[in-house]
Amino acid sequence: MNTTAQSIDLAISQLTEQYKQHCINQTGKLPRVEHDDSWPSPCETGAIDANGFIDWQPVKIDESLDFKNVEQALGFSIHQDVHTYFSQMYSEAIPASCSEGNLELLFAWNKDDYERLQQNIIGHVLMKQKLKQEVTIFFAVTDEDDINLVIKNNNGEVWVEPVGCEPSKFIAPSLTEFINSLKFHS
Repeated sequence: MNTTAQSIDLAISQLTEQYKQHCINQTGKLPRVEHDDSWPSPCETGAIDANGFIDWQPVKIDESLDFKNVEQALGFSIHQDVHTYFSQMYSEAIPASCSEGNLELLFAWNKDDYERLQQNIIGHVLMKQKLKQEVTIFFAVTDEDDINLVIKNNNGEVWVEPVGCEPSKFIAPSLTEFINSLKFHS
């Protein structure tokens, strides 16, 4: 793993641990999610309660996952930060806030979700190409339905991007710096 990948891995590990601790501090327990028998995840822990909810926590992906198939389908390389970000942890979306407001960091819940995520990224990139816009890869959604946070594929910068438009506002020079700047709201 190169230095940049190591720094993203460390930032994600610290963030997910801080989120878990934040939930425990706020509620006395791990985050909870509605259990779905047809959509299991290695993140789920403990027993399903009477209302169908189960505790969960982010878990390190212990299998080799990558975006080589996405790169083959698109015919170009995806920025290494995207590979690293989406291949480190299985997790439910993690709510946080940055200087621009509230957001949810997107992760794969399980291996099937990882594959679905890859398909969505291919669709996103094909749309960007059709619109003759620079290639970006989404990794977070905001409170506004039509605003995402993206990584510019050519340089790894983090930007705000309205759906269907060019990136509109610079946020951070790298994914690591962006992740390290996030806060959790109560």
